[in-house]
Amino acid sequence: METNEIQAVLEQALVLDEVHVTGDGSHFQVIAVGEMFAELSRVKQQQAVYAPLMQYIADNRIHALSIKAYTPAEWSRDRKLNGF
Repeated sequence: METNEIQAVLEQALVLDEVHVTGDGSHFQVIAVGEMFAELSRVKQQQAVYAPLMQYIADNRIHALSIKAYTPAEWSRDRKLNGF
């Protein structure tokens, strides 16, 4: 599976301001930014991002997935701190 395919799935399934996907082969990292995460616990944020990708995890097109979910305000602050 390609990073742009994962990005497209997430953009279609979730209301997000930004999605960044990196990785190769079957190991991927996702940064998802959206106001939808404001009222969710960290676990619920992870579950929201995993849900539309479950079929690809089940058939091993995605073997490992690291997810970071941010509200737009959190992302703005984190980008400044980490030099994104």
